[in-house]
Amino acid sequence: MAKTRALLTQTEREQVAGEHGNDRKYQATSRIRRRIKDEMTKDIEVLAEHHPDLLDELREVVCEGESDE
Repeated sequence: MAKTRALLTQTEREQVAGEHGNDRKYQATSRIRRRIKDEMTKDIEVLAEHHPDLLDELREVVCEGESDE
């Protein structure tokens, strides 16, 4: 089975890590920020309404390691 991406492509992971220069890092950061603000928000709304269990799983992964301060 082919491996799929979650939020970042492999290339974007490399760009964010600075492996392709600062200009590419900036561009990748901008694309990722837009996905978080636009697309992720819509995905969360759909999961909240239609599949709250999956939303809970997402929260567990994203919030893993956060303290309850």
